[in-house]
Amino acid sequence: MRIRPAAPAELPALQDIERAAGAPFRDLGMPEIADDEPPAPDVLERYRRAGRCWVAADERNRPAAYLLAEPVDGALHIEQVSVHPRAARRGAGSALLAHAADRARQEGLTALTLTTFTEVPWNAPYYARLGFQPLPEADLTPGLREIRATEAAHGLDRWPRVCMRKPL
Repeated sequence: MRIRPAAPAELPALQDIERAAGAPFRDLGMPEIADDEPPAPDVLERYRRAGRCWVAADERNRPAAYLLAEPVDGALHIEQVSVHPRAARRGAGSALLAHAADRARQEGLTALTLTTFTEVPWNAPYYARLGFQPLPEADLTPGLREIRATEAAHGLDRWPRVCMRKPL
């Protein structure tokens, strides 16, 4: 997989990746997550223009996975990582996270952060294998508290969630 910035014409493909990546949540009794709409084109474009929307391109240079990130309180916060099922278990997600870590280091940021479901095998357990550690509630920065509050307002706290951090 080759990591590169997303192109403007690829934004609909990123939405398709998000829909396909969400489908397995249905089998875990999380149909609301499976049916959740992907980020709108204007949201994806905002990340793309900021240089914070990367894709893992397959052998035909088509996006197979993508990552959105933004700086939050001295860390690069991973807003979204989605891998199309056809590319699962081929290193696309970990390659995107490694790329994000490299970019964060270049910008002088000290960590990667993310929020995720604790009981979904390809969420918190996966990130823990990559060196992310759960953050106790008391250690959340103001920006992470705001992100968690927004997630709760969208109903994501119906299932157990956690903030995780990986020092760089």
